[in-house]
Amino acid sequence: MYSFILVVHILLAAGITVLVLLQRSEGSLGGLGGNNSAANFLTSRQTGNLLSKLTKYFFTAFVCTSLSLVIMAKHASQPEDVSLIPVTTETPATAPVEE
Repeated sequence: MYSFILVVHILLAAGITVLVLLQRSEGSLGGLGGNNSAANFLTSRQTGNLLSKLTKYFFTAFVCTSLSLVIMAKHASQPEDVSLIPVTTETPATAPVEE
């Protein structure tokens, strides 16, 4: 289960990266990657809304998988027994004292 969530987590991280890079920037370098190539499918406003919503959903899923991985790692790292020295009820034997 841990491996599956980790793979989904990595895919979500890559998806968020792609979605953020596809969105139009508001800065001076905005629109550097294309001339509205999605114009045949959606208008620029609809494309922006779709990318924003997808980014929001991916980020929410990313946070959920992050929390799941942390909780699973916490439960996996808890030791069964904390004491390193076994507890015995016997009294230790004393060595004979040489005179």
